[in-house]
Amino acid sequence: MTQRVFLVFVVVLLAGSALTSRAAVSVTDFEGRTVSLRSPAKRIVALAPHVVENLYSAGAGDLVVGVVDHSNYPPEALALPSVGNYKSWNLELIAELEPDLIVMWASGNGLHQLEPLKQLNIPVYVSEPRSLSDVAKTIRGLGILADTVEVSRKTADAYERKLAELKARYAREVPLSVFYQVWNDPLQTLNGSHLISSIIELCGGRNVFFDLPQLAPRVGLEAVLARNPEVVVASGMGEARPEWLDEWRRFAELEAVRKDALLFVNPDLIQRPTVRVLQGAGSLCEQMDALEH
Repeated sequence: MTQRVFLVFVVVLLAGSALTSRAAVSVTDFEGRTVSLRSPAKRIVALAPHVVENLYSAGAGDLVVGVVDHSNYPPEALALPSVGNYKSWNLELIAELEPDLIVMWASGNGLHQLEPLKQLNIPVYVSEPRSLSDVAKTIRGLGILADTVEVSRKTADAYERKLAELKARYAREVPLSVFYQVWNDPLQTLNGSHLISSIIELCGGRNVFFDLPQLAPRVGLEAVLARNPEVVVASGMGEARPEWLDEWRRFAELEAVRKDALLFVNPDLIQRPTVRVLQGAGSLCEQMDALEH
């Protein structure tokens, strides 16, 4: 090899190295782990319905190749192959889809599932939005990993503007005490670390079970009556108001019953940490605001 040819070879090699370096992407996930990809993701498996939705919001919907059951938004996600449900999935099915990125949900999937996923030698991003601001953080991070930064930034910016508008509109000096009822049997709620508490606060409320240590604790009827919330908010399992919400009317002494403040919000719009959560928050804020007028 002549010296000239050798120099050309070195220049090409260095240029290729530089291009590879520029193509590499890296973000910090919600567990504080650095997730690095040699190049932006092209095939993504999403292990929670809200993760699927956030990938679409980040402009990466066409890169999603696998989902879990109940990934129903946007409608296009219904056509994607399922690898299981958010609690249990088939590792072989995931591997067969040949993803270059897996996005999991810490509290929903369970962090104990992280190690088996890592055995596939596929980078795993752990999502765990606990506050309203975390939704924008998630979308921006996914945009970096999928090389859809422009779309993800626009989506996150618009979300944050809407969030600021709601904060300004529904600020309240004296908060209303709120019991958020996930289910009736067993009676279950959410604590102060959950996204729902951020929404209640946004709407001028205070979660009466803010102090409980578990993220989604079961509570007794007597405990709810003792804390005597001014508002009861139910979610249920679908778009229809659950019949069991009106069972509280048996307790005429309950402040929420006295105020006729038994409210309902579509769970898909309030329990999923996605852009649409501001629709659910807006609905709750309007209902709570109407109680004072």
